[in-house]
Amino acid sequence: MPPFGQKPSAPPGDSFQEKDSEDVRIVEKNSTDLNPFDLAKLETKSVHFSEAVSSFRNQIFDRLINEIDLATVSKMKKDELHQEIERFITEYTEENQARITYHEQQQIAEDIINDMIGLGPLEILLADPLINDIMVNAYNTIFVERQGKLYLTDVVFRSPRHVMQISQRIANMIGRRIDESSPMVDARLADGSRVNIIIPPVALDGISISIRKFSNKTITLDQMVKTGSLSQHMADFLKVAAQCRLNIIVSGGTGAGKTTLLNALSQLISPNERIVTLEDSAELQLAQPHVVRLESRPPNVEGEGTIKIADLLKNALRMRPDRIIVGECRGAEAFDMLQAMNTGHDGSMSTVHANSSVEALSRLENMLLMTGHDFPSQVLKSYIGDSINLIVHVDRMRDGRRRLTQITEINGVKKGVIQHQDIFRFHYTHDDEEGIIQGEFKNLNKPDSFVEIARTFKFEDDLMKSLRSS
Repeated sequence: MPPFGQKPSAPPGDSFQEKDSEDVRIVEKNSTDLNPFDLAKLETKSVHFSEAVSSFRNQIFDRLINEIDLATVSKMKKDELHQEIERFITEYTEENQARITYHEQQQIAEDIINDMIGLGPLEILLADPLINDIMVNAYNTIFVERQGKLYLTDVVFRSPRHVMQISQRIANMIGRRIDESSPMVDARLADGSRVNIIIPPVALDGISISIRKFSNKTITLDQMVKTGSLSQHMADFLKVAAQCRLNIIVSGGTGAGKTTLLNALSQLISPNERIVTLEDSAELQLAQPHVVRLESRPPNVEGEGTIKIADLLKNALRMRPDRIIVGECRGAEAFDMLQAMNTGHDGSMSTVHANSSVEALSRLENMLLMTGHDFPSQVLKSYIGDSINLIVHVDRMRDGRRRLTQITEINGVKKGVIQHQDIFRFHYTHDDEEGIIQGEFKNLNKPDSFVEIARTFKFEDDLMKSLRSS
């Protein structure tokens, strides 16, 4: 067999149609053995080899690994590598006089490349821009969230060992290991997608992989209005709030769209301001020219070198920021974040996990207690009430759509209670024929404390227009 490096020519009259990751078929109900609970199913163009072709594929892969220089392969571009592997498969097929079509050769080449430098069968799901989350429960049970709905896919790994190989590759990308002594890993793919892996003995039913995909597209408030996530009046109100340097907390559950909304709000910051962003996994995409992006770091294999958000926040205060944006506030860093908001860094923003705006206040109070400071409850409430101006709550509702359901004004503390009122709220009315929730975004109150701030920034007229009924 000639050396690995020459390009094969395609047989005349035959062509390979590249898999279209967006071409999927959704089956709302399925009563097969794999899908006993009538779960909606997503059928993709993933290749399912016959037993004979699968055996031939494994023979090629073993031979390929023995004959190629892995160091050289790691430096090759994907298109170039694809051509080389195609040539290798063609020559191996001729050498063994195997009865296999050219189309099957192309499919084997793609499958091998995904195994060598990608994430195996997950690549077709990663390529679909409509998929937000990929959840591997077992080697043959993979779910996705697509446009807000959960689907069981027809994508499978070859075996539990195959899942482990892909898991180890992900861990190796960030210099970590995953084995029985270190059974959990948080990682980030090259495109920024977040990955969590947990293996036996901690995961009782086999290896579990959860991928939160990173979108390269920046979504604006105006785009969110078009998709029905909020009303135009709410968008106008938030634009004024961001430009008037209000301190904003975005609350919501897992996968509700907190980071997407935070990204949209951050686009409204003036390009003349210096912004420092702090994240566990870099997802914010700010277009302003004066941005410093900081990212926390997990411990290394020796359990050392951890840099937490709280550490980055303390350092950020020494970097002369105009605004600080914390990707997610979940612990002791809440103390420093609120301190920054209350001491000259107006217009700072963050997100918290909560089921409502009111619960977000309780969550923040609990986070302050995690700092270890023995503050009275009254002091904690004053700390929160004096630091935050708005809480914007976003929900992923049962129809899969994400909506801003509350915009709540925070106005200090009175008689030991944080004063708050909903400025806007989403009111459910009914489900339409397609099961999509219908309702209206209502303006309930006038934000008294905000009016004076808007007047100072000369946005009072814009604020008043946003509060008028639709």
